[in-house]
Amino acid sequence: MAQSAAKVALVTGANKGIGFETVRQLARLGFTVLLASRDEKRGRQAAERLRAEGLGVEPVRLDVTSDADRKDVARRIEERFGRLDVLVNNAGVGNADSRAATLADDELRTTFETNFFAAVALTRELLPLIRKSDGGRIVNVSSQLGSLTLNDGGGFDALAMAAYKTSKAALNMYTLLLAHELRDTPIKVNAAHPGWVRTELGGEAAPMETPDGARTSVRLATLGASGPSGRFFHMDEELPW
Repeated sequence: MAQSAAKVALVTGANKGIGFETVRQLARLGFTVLLASRDEKRGRQAAERLRAEGLGVEPVRLDVTSDADRKDVARRIEERFGRLDVLVNNAGVGNADSRAATLADDELRTTFETNFFAAVALTRELLPLIRKSDGGRIVNVSSQLGSLTLNDGGGFDALAMAAYKTSKAALNMYTLLLAHELRDTPIKVNAAHPGWVRTELGGEAAPMETPDGARTSVRLATLGASGPSGRFFHMDEELPW
């Protein structure tokens, strides 16, 4: 079993958008970053772009909804590095038009499969490796649209997105519960709201660029030993569950 001197991070859904920029920023901080992508070719091309910048990035094929892929990436990390220091559960899908009263079963299941169930399953698969880190960090990329508080009179009720909102609310609860269970370990678990970012999911009207959209995840991935756990952040601002 090999051991890497550099800290090792895995970022899911990372061949484009916020995930890609998260990989870049972590690699610039000296991490060896595994750029995980469902599409192997696109993942390899994305990693090549970052390696051309002199960054320590390696592509890994990972469909987060595939149990076989999750087990395979855990095995590869174990064999290559012996531990995992950071997991950023970034992969996600959105549904703009779904409404609670007419929400279709298949839409809800598809959204939860990626945004919630896959994140939980991947975290469970990789947790033994994260426990081997001196200070493991788990970052669940959520959204303020998943905040119960902000949806109750906070102005978000005008936005439908019922499947997306409920999946992120579930991810927030999982973040809180896992952080509580791991409170006596060096591992920190937090949720990140990237902001409204100009990506495929965010759309062209979004006011933020991807470098700023990655900042919250990178901050939570690099928290010191005295940093918070079981919290929900955008940049340096703590958000309500």
